[in-house]
This record gives sequence, C-alpha cells and structure tokens, in this order.
Amino acid sequence: METVTLSNGVKMPLQGFGVFQVPEAAVCERAVSDALSVGYRLIDTAAAYFNEEAVGAAIAKSGIPREELFITTKLWIQDAGYESAKKAFETSLQKLGLDYLDLYLIHQPMNDYYGSWRAMEELYEAGKIRAIGVCNFYPDRLTDLCLNARIAPMVNQVELHPFFAQTGAISNMKTLNVQPEAWGPMAEGKHGIFTHPILTEIGRKYNKTAAQVALRWNAQRGVVIIPKSIHRERMEENFNIWDFNLSDADMAAIAKLDLGRSEIIDHSTAETARFLNGWKIHD
Repeated sequence: METVTLSNGVKMPLQGFGVFQVPEAAVCERAVSDALSVGYRLIDTAAAYFNEEAVGAAIAKSGIPREELFITTKLWIQDAGYESAKKAFETSLQKLGLDYLDLYLIHQPMNDYYGSWRAMEELYEAGKIRAIGVCNFYPDRLTDLCLNARIAPMVNQVELHPFFAQTGAISNMKTLNVQPEAWGPMAEGKHGIFTHPILTEIGRKYNKTAAQVALRWNAQRGVVIIPKSIHRERMEENFNIWDFNLSDADMAAIAKLDLGRSEIIDHSTAETARFLNGWKIHD
C-alpha cells in the first residue's frame, strides 16, 4: 500500500475502507473484518455512522498489531465545542476499544467548531490522536481555520470523484499543506459510474474496471480514497489498483467529466445546515 506523509510527518495509507451507511452491527463488523483480511489498513468511521462499536469489534478480532492500523473517526455537529468535543472523543475511543486514534476529524463546519478544534489540538498534543483534521470544509472555511488555528488541520475529507473533481479546492489544500481525502470516490454510484463509457474504455487498456479507473484517477492526484462495500469481491477489486498507471491523456479525459458541482449534497445551503444540525446522534 502506498502512503502519503501528512504535514506532521505521520504516514497515512493512500487507500482505506469506509463504513458510511453500514449501521447494522453484524454487517459492519463482517465488512470491516473482510476489508482487513483483504489488506486494508485504514478504516474510516464516524460517531454519526452509528457503527464505531462494530468497527472496534472487527479490529479487536483481527489480530493485526495496532501500529499497523490507521483508524479514523469523526466528531458530529451535536458534540461541537471545547468540553463537548473532549467528551465525545472519549466516547468514540471507548466504543472503538482503542487507546488512541490515528486521525480525528470535525465532521461538518458547523456549530462551535473552533471550540472543538482547541480541544482536538490538546488531545493531539497529549498523544491521544496522531493527526487531526476536518471534513466538508470548503476552501473559505478551511483557509480561515488554517490561518487562525494554533495547529493547522492535516487532512480535509471532502467529496471527490470524476464528476466533482474539485481541482481548485485540492490546489488550495496543497497550498495550505492539508492532505485531501475523498469521501464518495465512486460518486455514490451516480452517473452510471460503474459502467460509464469513458471510464470503461480507459479501463480496457489496462484490464481494469471503470470503478478501478475512477479510484486510480484520484490516487494519482495524491488524494486518499476510502471506497465502501459490504461485498468482499468488490473490496478486492477496489484494492487492486496499484499495478497500473493512467496516462496523462487518460487523466485529462477523466477530468473532462467534471460537472463543477455536487449532485449529492451542497453544504453551502441553508437547507443543508438545517438538515445536518437536526441530525441527532444521542439524547
């Protein structure tokens, strides 16, 4: 597995396994166990996914040395703020059954995320987290946080796939020395990505699927990818992208698929803010 080096020197796998929308405990635990046996070492969860305990159970049963794993979870909006973030972090750590996290992320740029960030800086300095970062921070919010935080975020996890390439956002992240990470690298199945004619045609040259091409495209841009699947054969397919390189012409052809906007969620709207703030993960 190839890695990227974060701004603080921590090495992060360039590919991981995500568990968004896998809330059923038995299904999630089996999926993570399969992913670990396939070879994934980065596992990405969140308090708002309601499956941290299942992820933790799979980790515990895997027998893989802790130092070989890279475990990520996220702080939800409801728990934003200095004291609340510290409490939520401990809850997540307990559910995962871990002594420390490799990466802790603010899930959304909403509520008192500056208070959350101060708490995360302290947890990082105390050695409880190896790296800290954010999710869904558009260039303005990310830049503002980087300019005002005592410790700048090391990762920004945002929607990144061939139909929403976010080239400008990635350029801004690199200027700020923030590592881009893609959620939804398969566009959540939209735009017929698994059978898309351009991705399929490019894949034929390398004996790869359209999905493998889409993942490889992001990886070659230096973007960490966390595809999700509950099917072992698809996990293996997604993992098998390290034995070929897309040409410059291939990369350019895929770049032309960019719509310049998300068709999954727009974090800049009032409706999205109301919806996400209304999503409660505990009483």
